[in-house]
Amino acid sequence: MAKEKPADIKVKTFATHKVITQPNPLRKVLRRVDERDFDDPVARAEEALAGLSGEFKSWMLIEADRLSAAHTTMIKKGLSNETADELFRAAHDIKGDAATFGYPSAAAAAESLCRIIEHAPDLEKVPAELIKHHINAIQAIVHNHTRLDSTKLASELSRKLRGVADEYLMHVNRDRPEHLEAIMAPSIVPGE
Repeated sequence: MAKEKPADIKVKTFATHKVITQPNPLRKVLRRVDERDFDDPVARAEEALAGLSGEFKSWMLIEADRLSAAHTTMIKKGLSNETADELFRAAHDIKGDAATFGYPSAAAAAESLCRIIEHAPDLEKVPAELIKHHINAIQAIVHNHTRLDSTKLASELSRKLRGVADEYLMHVNRDRPEHLEAIMAPSIVPGE
């Protein structure tokens, strides 16, 4: 794109200041579209997403199975950086995908599990039941999502898990104020 000529820039001088006005360089690249040829990329994306929505259940089942496998591996091989990282990545992927795939309660439970892994000062000291309850909750939410009455129950379960996890994290991080601030922050998972 060629530079504007200095003559195209207008300067108005006032007693206390100057106002510099330059032409809008985007006018040269803007293309007007006839109303009949209007292409709505958002509508196209929503249409494509609707076409894929039949796959969401199977994708969530795969993600939930991956999380369970990571947990099983962690139990069998013991806690290591590798097993903890895989558990975190599996939970983090569910946290990111679940709301889009129509499982917001699974996203909330996965976020709670991620917070435990991320903020526990010593993952070996985290009660095994707390991690297992998160895994089981995510499995139940994904597998029983088709029932209408399960949505309310899943939301309540996720809220209770988050509360228990936050209580635990606040206790074990009582001497680590940099973590307390992150623990007390509101959830970043999209609302249900």
